[in-house]
Amino acid sequence: MILKKMNFIEKLTKITLVFFLLSTSLLANEDNFESWLVNFKKIAVQKGISQKTVNYIMKDVKFIDKVIVYDNRQPEFFQKTKVYISKRSTNKAVKIAKAKYLINKEIFTKVEKDFKVEKELLLALWSIETNFGNYFGKMDIVSSLATLSYDKRRSKFFTEELLILLKLVDKKILTKEMLYGSWAGAIGNFQFMPSTVLNYGIDYDNDGKIDLKKSLPDSIASAANYMNKVGWKHKDFCFQRVNFTKTVDKKYFNHSARNIKNKKNSSYWNKIGIIDYSTKKKIILNNKTSLVLPDGDSNSPRYLTSDNYEKILKWNRSLRFALSVCTLKNMIKNEL
Repeated sequence: MILKKMNFIEKLTKITLVFFLLSTSLLANEDNFESWLVNFKKIAVQKGISQKTVNYIMKDVKFIDKVIVYDNRQPEFFQKTKVYISKRSTNKAVKIAKAKYLINKEIFTKVEKDFKVEKELLLALWSIETNFGNYFGKMDIVSSLATLSYDKRRSKFFTEELLILLKLVDKKILTKEMLYGSWAGAIGNFQFMPSTVLNYGIDYDNDGKIDLKKSLPDSIASAANYMNKVGWKHKDFCFQRVNFTKTVDKKYFNHSARNIKNKKNSSYWNKIGIIDYSTKKKIILNNKTSLVLPDGDSNSPRYLTSDNYEKILKWNRSLRFALSVCTLKNMIKNEL
C-alpha cells in the first residue's frame, strides 16, 4: 500500500515536472519570439514598408504554438493515398460542383476561354481548398506567418511571405479585414499565399481591387491565371492508374513531389510490364509519363503521371493532393 502510494507520488511529481518544463519552454519561446518580432519590424521598414502599416498590422501578433503542430502533421503527407483521395473526391463534392457551375456558368465559361484552364479543374481546386468557399479558415494569418517565420524549419520562405503580405496591405491590395485564413497563411476561395496573390491575383470584375474571398470572378480568374502561367495544357490529361504484370525496377519509382523523373513513352512502360489498372490492357498515351507510387511502398497505388499533374504540384507540392484534384476533376467532367 505504501509502495503504491509512493509510485503515485512519483508519477505526480514527474507530471508536475513535465508541465513545469513545458510551461518554462513556452515562456522562453515567447520571450524569444518577442525579440524576433522587434527585429522583424525593423527589417520590414528597411524593406520599404511604411512604419504605419507595420505598426497597424503587427500590433496584435502572437506566437501560435498549434500552427507548428499543424505544419508538422499535414494530412497530405501522412494519410494513405486511398484514404486521402476518398475524403476529397466524393460524389457529394461532384453534386455541389455541378450546382455551382450552373449558377456561375457565365463566369466559368469566360474564364476558361480567357485562360485555357478547364472549368472542372477550377471546380475541383475550389472544392478541395475551401469546400466551395464555405471554409476559408479562421486563423489570424499575420500571426500564423509570423510563427512560421520565427520557427527555424522554413523560416526563409515564411519570412518572405510575411513581408509580401505587409507590402500588399501597404499598397492597399489587401485590407486587414481580409487577413484571416489557413494556419499556413493562405487566404480566399483558392487559398492563395501572399506571393501568389502578388504574382497571379487578378481584378477580374474591374472594381479596383483584388478580392479573393467575396469576389468569385476575381477568385476563379486568379486561380486560372496561376495554372495558365505555370504551364497547364488545356484539355490534356493528369494521370492514368496502372498495375504491374511483373517486377518493375524501383529506379523508375517516384515517391517525392520535388523531383519527378524517368519520363517514358507508353511502349516503354508496356515493355517492362505496366498495364492499365481498369482494362488490364496495354497503356496507350500520347505523351511521356512518370511512374508515381505516392505511398512509397509495394502496396501503394501506382500511377503514370503527365506534365499537367506536375503543374498541380506547383500549386501544392503533395503527390496525394495532385491525385485528389485530378480524380475529382475527372469525376466533375463526367457530370457537366
